Order: sequence, then structure tokens, then C-alpha cells
Amino acid sequence: MTRSTNDFISLKALQEGSVSFGNGKKGYIMGVGRIGKSLSHSIENMYYVNELKYSLLSVSQICDKGNKVEFVSKVYTITNLVTGEVVLVAKRYKNIYVTDFESLQNGDIICLTAVDDDAELWHRRLGHISFTLLNKLVRKDLVRSLPKSSFKDHKMCDACVKGKQVRSSFKPKKEVSISRPFDLLHMDLCEPMRVASRGGKKYIFVIVDDYSRFT
Repeated sequence: MTRSTNDFISLKALQEGSVSFGNGKKGYIMGVGRIGKSLSHSIENMYYVNELKYSLLSVSQICDKGNKVEFVSKVYTITNLVTGEVVLVAKRYKNIYVTDFESLQNGDIICLTAVDDDAELWHRRLGHISFTLLNKLVRKDLVRSLPKSSFKDHKMCDACVKGKQVRSSFKPKKEVSISRPFDLLHMDLCEPMRVASRGGKKYIFVIVDDYSRFT
């Protein structure tokens, strides 16, 4: 199961069932499909689950694809039973096996990613800071429990992309398109203020008439 739709080859909408998390919350299954780079190197029956923090991979499906999975105390390896080549290697970090992308022998098998690295996790924990600042915190040892390793540039997270989106400005008009009041109104609702007004109001609703500019 995964929260990202970028790597799906095919995806079918599915609005049934849910997944329970360790904190008691639930994530709902929004779709099911095939994920990977090609039909020959892909994983089927992959669920698209909202609010899922990491992509979770089924070990049984890896074995069904003709691979051998071996777990030891500090590392696990995936080996192809036909060619004998090591497909994937992951090192253990605390209780999670984190994929080592440099160990991949075939670029078409990147669909076997099981867990994102710590970069995205600490990026979210520290208020979506840049990776330059994140590495600075590591060098100066300013954050307790922060891994003592440099973080490589990670792909932009969804929250950062949406937060930095801007809308193009409207082009100026040479002619007035309205001829009387109330033909065009500009409205804006201000979010709740921390300090209420004397009347106990925390919202401000502003309406401007484009013709008379009356507010």
C-alpha cells in the first residue's frame, strides 16, 4: 500500500475498506492498481491509501515474483532465484529496514522501495525546512536524536508543492466592463482572529463594489 499515485501504471478507484494504524487512526482505501516501471517489473494489487506516511511492501509478493528474501539482524537482501543477482539491499535502522538505493542493479526495479529514508521524515518533523538547513543542524548537533549523517536532496513533498503554488496575476483591462453598481463584487473572508472584537466577532468579511469602489 502507498500514499503516492506517481508510480502507478494503472489505478482503479476503490472506495471500500480501511487500514488501522498504530495510533488508533484509520486510512481509507481509495484505489487499487499496479505499481512499477513496466509490466515485467511491477507489483499488482497495490492499494492507494490516504493519510499513509510510508509505502509498505508485501514480502510475499516479492517471493511470488521469483525472489528470495533474507532478513538478518542488520540487513536484508532480495535475490533473484533465476539469475542469482541481488535485486535490493536494505539496512536496518532501529526497527525499520531502510532501502539502500545505491545497491540496485537494475533501474527498472525501483518499484521495490519499501520505506522512504529519514530525510522526508525529519523534513516534516522540523516544519518542512530545506535540506541545506537540515544538514546544518546535523553538523552543529542542534537537534537531539537527529541521525548523524548528511541528507541528500529529496524530492519535493506534496505539502511544499501546494504551499508554494502561486496564481498568475490578472492582466490589466483597458476598458471598464461594468456599467452600474453591484455588477461585480470582490469579496474576502479573513480567518478567525486571536483577539475578538468588542461584539465578540472573530471573522471579517470584506465586500468591495468594483464600480463605485464602495467597501
